[in-house]
Amino acid sequence: MKQGKTTPSIRVGLIGDYSPQIMAHIAIPQALALAAPDDLNVEAEWLATETIVDGVESRVTEFDALWCVPASPYVSMDGALSAIRFARERGVPFLGTCGGFQHALIEYARNVLNLAEADHAESNPEAAMPLVAPLSCSLVGARGKITLRQGSRVSEIYGAGETTEEYHCNFGFNPQYRTLLDEGGLRVTGVDEAGEARVVELNHHPFFIATLFQPELTALAGGKHPLIAAYVQAATLRSMSVSV
Repeated sequence: MKQGKTTPSIRVGLIGDYSPQIMAHIAIPQALALAAPDDLNVEAEWLATETIVDGVESRVTEFDALWCVPASPYVSMDGALSAIRFARERGVPFLGTCGGFQHALIEYARNVLNLAEADHAESNPEAAMPLVAPLSCSLVGARGKITLRQGSRVSEIYGAGETTEEYHCNFGFNPQYRTLLDEGGLRVTGVDEAGEARVVELNHHPFFIATLFQPELTALAGGKHPLIAAYVQAATLRSMSVSV
């Protein structure tokens, strides 16, 4: 964290069930601090999913941005989904990584596309609609190239048409349902070399991006990630607009 009595601050709510054994959970506060300019203090607070489910508005309204973090199944899937929905509907800057990517897909499918049976095969192996399903090949510890859609928000953020990123996951978006997603406003804007979805972003939202990869892991080597820097910037803009 950057210190100083007059340093402006933003507050980021981390949706997930913290564990010191999970690398991403250690990396995320570091990644936020590295992404912030020197004259900004980023205050990150963990929001356990079971504390959200019965009062999402009272739990998340105070934050300038929300980040749905890796490591699912969450203690309360409904808690995570309700927080994602809040961010989507209220225009709150949102970043979802790994498990956050998976649950952003489910929230959108259920509440926008009216696909009530959309589910996660890890928490519900018998799901009638396994929107999130086992990957054909585990991506735990893997790195891979991602092609970014021209004209997308992510391509603008990266200033490039491709990137190489690090994963730590076994589940992803079931390609069987890709056409359903393409019909809505949550667009696939990043794909791997096999054409499978690795990034999604929401049209007409200040910042709503989810990635199967984990950009926060760059912080473990002291790196600043452009996606997280853009997220912090979006949170700062929201904080300024709310305080006016």
